[in-house]
Amino acid sequence: MASIKPLYVSAFIALALAGCGAGKQAAVSAVPMNQTAPEVIVKKAPLSDNELKRWSHLDLTKDTIPGMSVDKAYAELLTGKTGQKVIVGIVDSGVDIEHEDLKGVIWTNTKEVPGNGIDDDKNGFVDDIHGWNFLGDAVDENLEMTRIVKKGDDGSQQYKDALAAYDKKYSKAMEDKQQVDFLLNTNKSIQTYLKKDHYTIEDLNAISTTDPSLNRDKMIMSRILENAGPDFESGLNDYKEYVYNQLNFNLNKEFDGRKIVGDNPEELKDTHYGNNVVFGPDKEKALHGTHVAGIIAQVRGNDLGGDGVASANVEIMTVRAVPDGDEYDKDIALAIRYAVDNGAKVINGSFGKSFSPHKDWVYDAIKYAAKKDVLIVHAAGNDGYNIDEKQNINYPNDSEDNIKEFADNVITIGAINKTYGQDVVADFSNFGKINVDVFAPGEEIYATVPNNKYKYLQGTSMASPNAAGVAALIRSYYPKLTAPQVKHILMNSGVLLPNNVALGENSEIKPASESSKTARMVNAYYALQMAEKMSKK
Repeated sequence: MASIKPLYVSAFIALALAGCGAGKQAAVSAVPMNQTAPEVIVKKAPLSDNELKRWSHLDLTKDTIPGMSVDKAYAELLTGKTGQKVIVGIVDSGVDIEHEDLKGVIWTNTKEVPGNGIDDDKNGFVDDIHGWNFLGDAVDENLEMTRIVKKGDDGSQQYKDALAAYDKKYSKAMEDKQQVDFLLNTNKSIQTYLKKDHYTIEDLNAISTTDPSLNRDKMIMSRILENAGPDFESGLNDYKEYVYNQLNFNLNKEFDGRKIVGDNPEELKDTHYGNNVVFGPDKEKALHGTHVAGIIAQVRGNDLGGDGVASANVEIMTVRAVPDGDEYDKDIALAIRYAVDNGAKVINGSFGKSFSPHKDWVYDAIKYAAKKDVLIVHAAGNDGYNIDEKQNINYPNDSEDNIKEFADNVITIGAINKTYGQDVVADFSNFGKINVDVFAPGEEIYATVPNNKYKYLQGTSMASPNAAGVAALIRSYYPKLTAPQVKHILMNSGVLLPNNVALGENSEIKPASESSKTARMVNAYYALQMAEKMSKK
């Protein structure tokens, strides 16, 4: 499943019901590069709108925001330099290749003649002008645990684990349904009383009644408006869609989302399926992939939306393989191979799942990418788990035993937020000193969504393309560096996390060394400096 942490779950509902205030920002003193964790003092001023839209590009020392120093890198290291184009494969839910802020950076297969119905380049895909859609017209899908349970008890440990996970997930979804239905009814109560579909905090304050139920509804909706803002209805509707999609599709054992594709997902050699419509049958459903692409490649400085990390240096290749549910191992394996065979040097994978029946297919594809010197940047996942623990493995991974890597071309990215301090690791982000390599900005990231729109989204899904964008910059300006070299530059050049950080769903304070292999945050400025030095050796 796409590794996104919906704002409407983590921020909208939690803040609304708890009535929490905004967090403080942190200021830092200048320190030698990567020697010690920066010393923190509190800065009380909140982020401006422009800072919030671009916080992942800002600099910790200069701006007191733990961004990746992208602006500093462009201003001080890249001015006057020309890099070569790097193809970045986006294995995701699809990309709106017609978006105003992306259409100029979309990869085109020049070996293919558009619309002639012939596989001109003989790569096995007809008219794959801008990539390939392995899902065809499919959109919604089961979770992998649902698919395993549907097949029945085969006596395996995988079935037992899947059934336990399914029962837990279904129970939580039903609890969420109760909550969202309650909030929808509360909102409807206020709309009916005010005789308005849309209302403001002032409208709520004007309500004067002795009805205890209405007063309760007024109090709840006042908290929501105060914390979620005037767009609360959009957030509430998104939350409803998230919850109901789980019950109607992800966890529905009667639903068959694959039937429309027409292939056998249990047969890897059955490759003649899908089509060339890379945003899928409903462009709005390509929201996740379009946002991921924008983080990497939306045009810098054009006064539209946000800025991409590497827009002038990349071409985006769309490989649609991630539905609204869990991806199939077959699709991911073939998607990686497609991107590699068609010239991608960086592949972003903002997806993940807890079960992987055909993980060997994906492992083979990762090894294939390694042989072709392709870097795979992967999201760590949003469960707040320690993914070093075997019961919490986040697939795909690069270790058959969850300890020793079989390839050195996969880098796994956790998410940080915009406040430097012990809470800098996003509470939803997975962590692990073995299986998470480094962190990148992943909270409230502003980027493209379908039909020329822009939106804040958060998750390790957003952290991964931030890191992939820096990887693309390195591969653009220092093309002789290998995928493993780029990986270790991203890991070893980063800014250190504070000595102690809150980790996981319970925000337990632990040494930063428990967070990841490096206890660092990706930094474009230092990464490019290290790449410069390494390229001269």
